[in-house]
Amino acid sequence: MTAPERAEQLRALYRAFTARDLDAVLAAMAPDVDWPNGWEGGRLSGHAEVRGYWERQWAEIRPLLRPTGFADRDDGSVAVTVAMTVRDPSGTVLSRETVRHVYRFSGDLVQRMDVEEAGTGR
Repeated sequence: MTAPERAEQLRALYRAFTARDLDAVLAAMAPDVDWPNGWEGGRLSGHAEVRGYWERQWAEIRPLLRPTGFADRDDGSVAVTVAMTVRDPSGTVLSRETVRHVYRFSGDLVQRMDVEEAGTGR
């Protein structure tokens, strides 16, 4: 997959997340995906754990993630700079920040995602 194709794949993943289309998001992930639990802590493994995490999260908060930049890394991963706004169910803004999501792939599927502080590279 070319860099522009990979970027479009990730844009589609963010669009599906924003639409709360879990089936579309999970379809882009390997069955044994390794995913960070940024809300509760720790890591998740596989579609069922990721689905449950997002269902719990969306019952409590409304994250809006907007990708603003993509960078291919030498190790084959892709770093996505993301503007993140989190609201409570009534719409009150709880936080606004910029984060970096780093994706690793197995073929065309997301195998792992990590979160870095934007601007730190870690």
